[in-house]
Amino acid sequence: MTGPAPTDGSAAPTDGSAAPTDGSGARQAEQPAAPTASTPRRNTVFVMLGLLVAFLLAGFVSGYASSSPDGLEKVAQDKGFSQQAEEHSFADWPLADYAVSGIANERLAGGLAGVIGVSIAYAVGGAIGLAVRARWRAATPRRRPDRVGGG
Repeated sequence: MTGPAPTDGSAAPTDGSAAPTDGSGARQAEQPAAPTASTPRRNTVFVMLGLLVAFLLAGFVSGYASSSPDGLEKVAQDKGFSQQAEEHSFADWPLADYAVSGIANERLAGGLAGVIGVSIAYAVGGAIGLAVRARWRAATPRRRPDRVGGG
C-alpha cells in the first residue's frame, strides 16, 4: 500500500520512509546526529575505566611476571654475545630495569614502576590529545546550532 503521490513532481521513497527529497526525486543525505550531552561523560567514563585497568595491571599483575630473560636477552644468551652488552646511559635512573630503585621488595618496586610508567604515558598522551584537539578546534569553523522553537 502506498501513500498519495507528491504534488511537487518528485518521486516518493519506495522503502516506506519519509525521507526529504530535493525536488528531483533524489533523496537528500541525512545529517549525522549531533553529539548529545552525555557523549563527553561516556568518553570520560571509558577513559577512566581504561586507566583503572592499566593501573591494576601495572601495579598488581606485573608482580607475577616471569623473572626469566625477555626475548632479546634470551637470543643474546643463546647466540653467545650477551657478555658483550654494555650498560646504557639510563642504567642509574630511578626506573631502570622495570623497578623503582631503593625499594627492597621486588614486587612492590616493579608494581610502583609500572604505575609511574602508566601515569607518565597517560600524561604525555593526554597532553598530545589536548593539543591536537585545540589545534583542530581552532582550524574548524564553528557552526551555530539550529534554533529549536520559534524565536
